[in-house]
Amino acid sequence: MTQISRTADGFDLTNPESVERVLAAFHGPFDTVLVASGILATEGARPEKSLSEISAENMAQVMAVNAIGPALVLQNVPRLLPKDRRCVVGVITARVGSIGDNHLGGWYSYRAAKAAANQIVRTAAIEIARKRKNAIVVSLHPGTVETPFTKAYPGHQKVAPSEAAANLVAVLDQLSPSQNGGFFDWAGKPVPW
Repeated sequence: MTQISRTADGFDLTNPESVERVLAAFHGPFDTVLVASGILATEGARPEKSLSEISAENMAQVMAVNAIGPALVLQNVPRLLPKDRRCVVGVITARVGSIGDNHLGGWYSYRAAKAAANQIVRTAAIEIARKRKNAIVVSLHPGTVETPFTKAYPGHQKVAPSEAAANLVAVLDQLSPSQNGGFFDWAGKPVPW
């Protein structure tokens, strides 16, 4: 298993030069690629509860990390995938990025960024499958993962990071090329767009 991180590799997925430099060191082919990145809000800020709380600067940063960054990674992924066998790319987004499943409102920047990431994944899936018929590129919702951050959200069922990762890998392992471009939760159930 190969991992890339900010800390160990100096990987800044909001910087195109950093993405290109770090990913250029890899040659593949990789049968599985998982893009796991994101922020709920910028440092010192919280997710907006109302329109009046929107900050253009904060929104741009959340969009850069949650949507543009994964797009830059996906831009480099096709050359890393095999052409002659099944391969899968999962991008962690979030159920709150679902337009059809939004019943609570709020969290404008995060919701918009994750919805944008879902569209980027869906569009990349179409393009990648043109040359790799056995490719599967999907958006994934991991559920609420137990972290220091999510302690502020009582009442949500949470899973340990290792369990969340195992759940997503299990979902990726069960997908077929007919599910390319889909959006799935941690249990493998489709999430509405």
